[in-house]
Amino acid sequence: MLPYKRSKRVADLIRQEISDIILRRLKDPRLGFVTVVDVSITDDLKLARVYVSSLKEDERRQMIEILNAAKSFIRQELGRRLKMKVTPDLEFYVDTTLQYGNRIDQLLKDIKGD
Repeated sequence: MLPYKRSKRVADLIRQEISDIILRRLKDPRLGFVTVVDVSITDDLKLARVYVSSLKEDERRQMIEILNAAKSFIRQELGRRLKMKVTPDLEFYVDTTLQYGNRIDQLLKDIKGD
């Protein structure tokens, strides 16, 4: 038996390919430095949630709007590269794990200081 599920392996591959598509093929000057942090995909491989991060907090909303506008292009390019029977639909979300981790770290420092 394989060490982890097919959906997890496909999600890792989709994360790599979407990162490359955004970096090399997407030509939007408004799009700054974008990092694809994680991809979670349903078990039936029909829907992929792509979590992206940006260094500038004020540009995150615009980044999501740009990526959602280019969703069909990214999906088409992804379909060419993966050669899957069905290319999953894409949904882009801002990754908030860094802010969450910083908040937890700050709370722990506050408790330790008291």
